[in-house]
Amino acid sequence: MSDVAEQRNYNLRDEIKAYWSQRAATFDLSPGHEIFSEEERAAWHRLIRRHLGEGAGRAALDLASGTGVVSHLLDDLGFRVTGLDWAEPMLERARNKARERRRKISFRLGDAENTMEPDDHYDAVVNRHLVWTLVDPTAAFAEWLRVLKPGGRLLIVDGDFVNTNALERLFSKLGAWGQRAGLLKADTPPGSREMMETHRSILSRVHFSRGARAEEVADLLRKTGFVDIEIDTDLNEIHRTQAKNWNVFKALARKSQHRYAIRASKPSN
Repeated sequence: MSDVAEQRNYNLRDEIKAYWSQRAATFDLSPGHEIFSEEERAAWHRLIRRHLGEGAGRAALDLASGTGVVSHLLDDLGFRVTGLDWAEPMLERARNKARERRRKISFRLGDAENTMEPDDHYDAVVNRHLVWTLVDPTAAFAEWLRVLKPGGRLLIVDGDFVNTNALERLFSKLGAWGQRAGLLKADTPPGSREMMETHRSILSRVHFSRGARAEEVADLLRKTGFVDIEIDTDLNEIHRTQAKNWNVFKALARKSQHRYAIRASKPSN
């Protein structure tokens, strides 16, 4: 195949897949990705219980499961978990982690926008920091509605990573200055800064290139057919536990961001 043909066939979705495949090696080094304390784990458990209840053996699908962080949280609570990701390096780490912890979580290669999962199969569909990457969220939401059982619930945890307010910009500048001066610890793992431009390029071309605002996401869910939609912006407990792993300005900048959870249900028959 010629270089021209390869370039023509390499689209935005391929770029996103390649980006997360590269990120796999350092993904668990970042606070906000992996869980770094039992206090943070408990805070996540409370968020999940608040919107999904106890697992009690119910089937849950963790979309864009990465290294399995959210899958393990769901497993903690008694869900029967399937993790789906399209980046093999992420899946390799997820499977290794599950073996080491002796967890019965099934991790499979798959596309969150076209899961190939059966109709009406899952009691819960969950994802974290996936929605902002979607190329076609309307199609993705319809897919998630399809695989949920009637009355099943969707839980989205995401944020607007485009629009910044004055406080966030100020704290970010102070944090960058402190790091350059050697007064503050770095807020990103080794090697991740080289991929920041790739991240920015991808973010500028996805559907939510102007920011994944909770109200816009909720409106799309409603138009897709979800009901009983609730936006939850009270993630303070989780952020407080994560902040202990960052320098003070990084923690304050993150607290200033528009982050949220959205719960929605598939109508009951």
